[in-house]
Amino acid sequence: MNSDDKDFDPNEEEDFAALLEQSLSTTGLRIEPGQKVEAKVLQIGSEWIFLDVGQKGEGVLDVRELQDADGRLTVTVGDTLAVYFISSAGGELRFTTRLGGGASGTEQLEQAWQGGIPVEGRIEKEIKGGYEIRLPGGVRSFCPFSQLGLRREENPETLLGQTLSFKISQFSEQGRNIVVSHREILEEERRQQREELRTTLKDGQVVQGTVTNIRDFGAFVDIGGIEGLLPISEISYGRVEDINEVLHVGQQLEVAVKSCDWENNRFSFSLRDTLADPWDRVGTVFAVGTTHTGTVSRLANFGAFVTLDEGLDGLLHISKLGGGRRIRHPKEELMVGQQLRVTIEQVDREARRISLAPATEGETGEQNSYLEQPSSGGMGTFADLFKAGMKKK
Repeated sequence: MNSDDKDFDPNEEEDFAALLEQSLSTTGLRIEPGQKVEAKVLQIGSEWIFLDVGQKGEGVLDVRELQDADGRLTVTVGDTLAVYFISSAGGELRFTTRLGGGASGTEQLEQAWQGGIPVEGRIEKEIKGGYEIRLPGGVRSFCPFSQLGLRREENPETLLGQTLSFKISQFSEQGRNIVVSHREILEEERRQQREELRTTLKDGQVVQGTVTNIRDFGAFVDIGGIEGLLPISEISYGRVEDINEVLHVGQQLEVAVKSCDWENNRFSFSLRDTLADPWDRVGTVFAVGTTHTGTVSRLANFGAFVTLDEGLDGLLHISKLGGGRRIRHPKEELMVGQQLRVTIEQVDREARRISLAPATEGETGEQNSYLEQPSSGGMGTFADLFKAGMKKK
């Protein structure tokens, strides 16, 4: 591997170790087995990748560790890697990204445990309290359910046969009792992602996320590194009665960042801010004097809310109903879900309010402005319309 190998005497291992320690002392650095360091790829050979780790002497890494399933290299000269120091031998420093397959024994696994070096393991079967994991060298280990992922897997049978990276959290009885955790690997990755996001994430930025949990007040979305709340009021321009009609766990979304509180670990997102504002069509398609077919979305004591378009409601005041006959409640004339022809009488763009009248009847009595009515606390339900809109995207 190294041009100096032919001059190396195995019996002088201790002398080399002393020289290595002296070299590290000179540079002010000491590398211990299991220590994680940054390394730069200097050269790629047929079997080994040569690394610059800031020390006298070359660092080497098995090339197979950085090949994909088809045998293609995933790095090039000049790339920087995070590697773990294993040992010094033959004038070289041996490194790994994780302990993989091959005839690795319990001695190497113990070294991985002491140094926190990841090891590859195959999920063999589900057993009481967790999974049996087959480690390099055919060594068996145990992974508790809680340590396989950041969240409990609903269909654990789908994980069987997969090969993942694990940290050894317990090593005892000379390797006969080994406990491993994949969650530690994921949490470390999330910490790194979080630090990157802390310097790049800005309010208003649109990011990709995954719905992880749904509650009555909103949905939690993971954007990789942090998880935040998507409040029910930020899902749509319209009123959402049941989040489960619109979103589901595992759904991929594009959300806008509303706020970031890094100190208290509180983040909020908006799906509504990524959608077209329906009020952009008010004044053109939905102008004063135009007639439209809407859907009665909600009934209140003072009138009926009619959905004109997704996220666009108007108020049909109770005084406009009954054909001149005084009624006590809009339910005497209308029902939720009913289709209705209405005419836009008045628009308040600043307050985002629209006053309506029945299209087939003239105005009866004094005109009542939307602005004079009590606050409704909402603008109707848009779950079905929103769901249909998401399918079109």
